[in-house]
Amino acid sequence: MIKVMSLMKRKEGMPFDEFRNWLLNEHVAFARNLPGLRKYTANALVKENPDAPYDGITELFFDSEAAMAEAFGTDAGKAAGGDAASHCSNRFRMVCEEKLQF
Repeated sequence: MIKVMSLMKRKEGMPFDEFRNWLLNEHVAFARNLPGLRKYTANALVKENPDAPYDGITELFFDSEAAMAEAFGTDAGKAAGGDAASHCSNRFRMVCEEKLQF
């Protein structure tokens, strides 16, 4: 299984509470439309931390890198990316293989 972690910093001038609400409640609607997505997790800082390089992280699980690429290439994938770009000043995507240790 492939996990895509997107580390996100909110857009300059966007209040932290607004970003947190967007990430935890609004952006998930875009993930629901991604074909082949097996699991989606949104993680946001509990409270604002100006020194933190990121304000939130999403985790998207796919069966393979091919399934991930196919999902992101769809209209739904492009819409999700556009939504994230409009709310973030910086995003870093990590494609990982997760191994549960305990």
